[in-house]
Amino acid sequence: MIYLDHNATTPIAPEVLAAMMPYLTEEWGNPSSTYKFGAKLKGAIEAARGQVAELIGAQASEIIFTSCATESNNAAIHAALKANPAKRHIITSAVEHSSVLNFCRTLEYGGFRVTYLPVDRDGLIKLADLENALTDDTAVVSLMWANNETGVLFPVKEIAEMCRARGVLFHCDAVQAAGKIPINLREAPVDYLSITGHKLGAPKGVGALYVRRKTPFTPLIVGGHQERNQRGGTENVALIVGLGKACGLARQKLPEYDKKVRPLRDALEDGILSSIPNTELNGHKTQRLSNTSNLTFHGIESEALLILLDQEGICASSGAACLADSDEPSYVVQAMKSESAASRQMIRFSLGWENTNVEVKAAMNAITRAAKMLRG
Repeated sequence: MIYLDHNATTPIAPEVLAAMMPYLTEEWGNPSSTYKFGAKLKGAIEAARGQVAELIGAQASEIIFTSCATESNNAAIHAALKANPAKRHIITSAVEHSSVLNFCRTLEYGGFRVTYLPVDRDGLIKLADLENALTDDTAVVSLMWANNETGVLFPVKEIAEMCRARGVLFHCDAVQAAGKIPINLREAPVDYLSITGHKLGAPKGVGALYVRRKTPFTPLIVGGHQERNQRGGTENVALIVGLGKACGLARQKLPEYDKKVRPLRDALEDGILSSIPNTELNGHKTQRLSNTSNLTFHGIESEALLILLDQEGICASSGAACLADSDEPSYVVQAMKSESAASRQMIRFSLGWENTNVEVKAAMNAITRAAKMLRG
């Protein structure tokens, strides 16, 4: 198998699994217990909280553990709206993850007004559009750091500063960015920021939400006193430890990530664009993650190409994994190129640390054969 779908999920790092194992075996207590067997697990949770904070340039006290990115995204927007109940306007973009878009659409049924900022053909928003959309009624702006389908990067620092100047809370979905590019929240006035474990070598089922100190927060999940009364539910210690370890590893490897992954991505992308006719890049050439390549194969349906690649043992996708069972075309590429059929004829290749030059060459050959067969 050649795995080229790291934006969908990543393999669990061996070091992460090893760190988790004690909490799946002998250390299985409840961290809310008063006796030592359970209570000592609080130390493991707090150590993981510190590791998450270090990856994104935050303080440990600003990290809340969640079950996933969807929960983190929903919790952030929910908290911002609760902080300003008189304000009924939300700003997001047309290319956000479905966990933001669908939550915003649900809120529209409840009487909120949502502005969906457009993107240009390269997948970028215009800061002028955001400036024009901000009003005295705007409660929250929710914009991603890196797009999950194209890898395109939004200018988060500028967005955050614009929101801060207007007194509007800003939430950033950094799920795809964390561990791939430097994030320092001491330098960018982001109010809420979401990450998840399974995009950076930890298991599925654990995420984190950063809430800047003194930023208002009302829990989305109400229950016990866990997470300093900010998120109810008994903590999954093993998964939290795994997320912490994965963040620690990502922080260590971050200086080398671009050097390792970008040449592989570029070799695959350049090979396809130069040797397979009628192919096109979706997304800005340079302002994107170094691991992501979203390509249109004109005249070839995404699903047909993916089936042939799967038969060759190559894992890729035609968009977000969360929408993989949908027959709809990629709404991200559709927002970028509404006039073309590109959204139904695109494949996302997303690489990771584990990929090699040998795999890239093998994948290139398989993609060439499949495209030729489908066009033949």
